[in-house]
Amino acid sequence: MTFDEDIKESLNTLRRGGILLYPTDTIWGLGCDPTNESAVNSIFKLKSREENKSLIILADGISMIERYVTDVPEIVYELIDVSETPLTIIYPYGKNLAPGVGSDDGSIGIRICRDEFCSELISRFRKPIVSTSANFSGNPSPGNFSEIEKDLIDKVDYVVKYRQDDRSKKSVSPVIKINKDGSIKIIRK
Repeated sequence: MTFDEDIKESLNTLRRGGILLYPTDTIWGLGCDPTNESAVNSIFKLKSREENKSLIILADGISMIERYVTDVPEIVYELIDVSETPLTIIYPYGKNLAPGVGSDDGSIGIRICRDEFCSELISRFRKPIVSTSANFSGNPSPGNFSEIEKDLIDKVDYVVKYRQDDRSKKSVSPVIKINKDGSIKIIRK
């Protein structure tokens, strides 16, 4: 299967409310349309994840973030410019997303994804994509495709072929939270 065919199948899956298993700029993730409540609920059910644990979304740039965050703090523009590695930022107030994507306090975690596959997929989908680690809740996050549990692979609607053979170990991104007062807290290094 070619890169373009993988993108097309992924788009079809997202548009019909399915769950995607795909490579990100960090580890492999489970994804869906973050504006589709049924799809979001399916992710929680598949992972056996507590519904009070929020998800993150991947965006293709700051303009997309501005459509899903109320009042983007100025510091974000600088952080995005200087970050050389993937960085997940938790914003105080998300908007235009299905219930369950953000936290109970209204905050939302977003990462601008610069991975070739994800960037193309998000750009063509014209919306962000949910990204949660490709594992059952409580199990270790997979460093590459070969570490993903077969039971999980069998339960998704589409498995991306791109980068399945890549055995390099990936890790999760650092996470910072921007508080309502503009202060920053490091959540994960």
